[in-house]
Amino acid sequence: MRRPSGFVPLCLLFFASGVCGLTYQVLWLRLLALVFGVTVHAASTVLASFMAGLALGAVLAERLARRGQPLRVFSILEAGIAASALSTPALLALAAQLYRPLSELAPDSLALLTVARFVCSSAVLLVPTVLMGATLPVLSHAPIVRTASGPRLGALYAVNTAGALTGALLTGYVLIGGLGIQRTFYLAAALNLLVAAGAWWLGRREGVVEPVANAPLSATAAATSDAVPASTVLVVMAVSGFASLALEIVWFRILVQFLPATIYAFTTMLATVLAGIAGGSALAARHLATPRAWGATLAWVQGATSIVVLLSLAFLGASYAAGWQTSGLTQAAAAAILPASLLMGYAFPVALTLWTRTAGNAERPVGVLYSANVLGGIAGAVVGGFVLLPRLGSRRALIALAALYLLTSLAMFLPRRRWVPALALAALFAGAARLVPDPFDVTLARRHGQSERIFWREEGVQTSVSIHTGAFRGWLMYLDGLHQASDAPEMVRLHRLIGHLPMVLHPNPKRSLVVGLGGGATPGAVSQHDTRVTVIELSDSVRKGAEFFRHVNYDVLNRENVTLRVDDGRNFLARTRDRFDVATADLIQPEHAGAGNLYSRQYFTLVRNALADGGLALQWIGHRSEAQYKLIMRTFLDVFPHTTLWLDGQLMVGSMTPLTITPALVDAKRARPETRLALDEVGLDSFATLASWYVAGPDELRAFVGDGPVLTDDRPIVEYYRSLPAHDPPVNLAGVRGDARRIIQP
Repeated sequence: MRRPSGFVPLCLLFFASGVCGLTYQVLWLRLLALVFGVTVHAASTVLASFMAGLALGAVLAERLARRGQPLRVFSILEAGIAASALSTPALLALAAQLYRPLSELAPDSLALLTVARFVCSSAVLLVPTVLMGATLPVLSHAPIVRTASGPRLGALYAVNTAGALTGALLTGYVLIGGLGIQRTFYLAAALNLLVAAGAWWLGRREGVVEPVANAPLSATAAATSDAVPASTVLVVMAVSGFASLALEIVWFRILVQFLPATIYAFTTMLATVLAGIAGGSALAARHLATPRAWGATLAWVQGATSIVVLLSLAFLGASYAAGWQTSGLTQAAAAAILPASLLMGYAFPVALTLWTRTAGNAERPVGVLYSANVLGGIAGAVVGGFVLLPRLGSRRALIALAALYLLTSLAMFLPRRRWVPALALAALFAGAARLVPDPFDVTLARRHGQSERIFWREEGVQTSVSIHTGAFRGWLMYLDGLHQASDAPEMVRLHRLIGHLPMVLHPNPKRSLVVGLGGGATPGAVSQHDTRVTVIELSDSVRKGAEFFRHVNYDVLNRENVTLRVDDGRNFLARTRDRFDVATADLIQPEHAGAGNLYSRQYFTLVRNALADGGLALQWIGHRSEAQYKLIMRTFLDVFPHTTLWLDGQLMVGSMTPLTITPALVDAKRARPETRLALDEVGLDSFATLASWYVAGPDELRAFVGDGPVLTDDRPIVEYYRSLPAHDPPVNLAGVRGDARRIIQP
């Protein structure tokens, strides 16, 4: 028999396929978040529909593989992925139109919204994800692979994951910021078509290769396959899929306590996980060529994973406590995740080898094991975010997930009466569990020393919220380790002004909208006017934390004129039919992961569409680098042509008609005792003070920002700030000055 050739070119093709797959996944999750929101419930539902498609594709792969030469089937799959992926933006628009009426049927019903999200996201993702899920199982039938199925399947899994790693890094660090989402779709689809062409060419060679019988197993390998029943391998991989996806969620929640919550930090974390899986799979592929007791090997790998998972947090805590700087801490985070990911990557090819062959030399379909692993991952993604973190907290959730790996190891050792390794692993696990620190305690001790202590905290479904207190600093609120609010006078004044300014400028604001609660100072200030206030807050844990700031937020959550909705702000704006006279927002840093969705032209358009005639929108811009500042201002001006700048250039007020103010307007606001007292607390004691806060009008602002790009959903440049100039100077507003008399009427 002639030896099948072409395995190296096939690996290169499958590497490129992995690049495309992860690129699409990043793009899809970002686009679907624009429709369903960035809540954990929405993200988990989208991820579940994505992975369900992969699982279904893996199951259907057997039928596809029997319909023709596997490499040509793979070629058709890749071409289908390219075509269906390119259609997803158009399908997304249809899904948005379908989702809105479904969500309006019962906007407060999590069950109905989850079903609606799953149906709509599946309509967009089903075809490409089913095709993706079928690729590896189909290739497992190719003679090029079946010559040495264990090592070669492991190699394919490794190179595909390495491609996914490359796709994650390119998409997160280069493509979205540099090209935009739509062009990245085109680039990935073009690469898919090249893979399809290459696979079709390789399939022509496959047609002249003689069929190759399955390589017989060695006596050792055969005995091992008998010793570990196929049903056990299936359960082990399903449990491992559950634990690995849930563990990623827990790891990411922990790491944002140590690292800045930027898109690049999350990309690096994901890349580290993928790098470990790719490296472990490649190592397994090399080892699988040598006969050994692979059942015992898998048991040892699962047990070692449980212990390494525990030590990952212990190592990270020790690194942070030792005073590593941010760059060193990033390396420490990678070192903490990488060992466990290596072991996870090593386990899957070994399990494939045990699954696909038995002592009788029969062969089981790869798709069944792959789909079991993916289905376990779906459950892990949901349970990890909805149950484990809120109920157990990050430390105990990590220990519980590590214990699942230990249980899979014991499930393979104990039936074979391997008492010594089972007891040794259990003892090591118990010892390692005692070393796992609480991430909140570690970060607090290093970041704040003895100046602060955590008074209250909650690791909610959406975010981790902690309330700190200190001897001289009062109350402070942290969201996922980032400072969000405090009762320091200068902080309270700024947040209150974000609420007061548009309320004073509007002649009669009867309905007002505030996106983001934070410590409550902004909606609290709005509530001091004669208006009905709707507050949209993403996290219920933030609502609980805001109770600690009642002394500076006017007890906003208990006021009769205030309604709070726990919802995604952008998603609410896309669905609401209400119209508001004033729309403002809590202070949100544009560099944080996901914040780009709240600075794009499309978002500002949603705000504009939610305003009543003559409505005003306030947007905090702060003082930042020149390129970032001009991008945000240019985008806001693009939607609100009569924008004015206030308060030393920190606040923009947008309107569709020219803004005018009169002394009588301020006097009317101050005639209400409750409002007058609140305005006095921020220093707005007269019309002259208000006029002094004016910086410039739309003509001066357009001259300042000039022509250039604007922020869009397609290219959120401020969030992907590495695409901006490397040495961007701070903004200089010295020449931006307008005459307040132009907007004053007698």
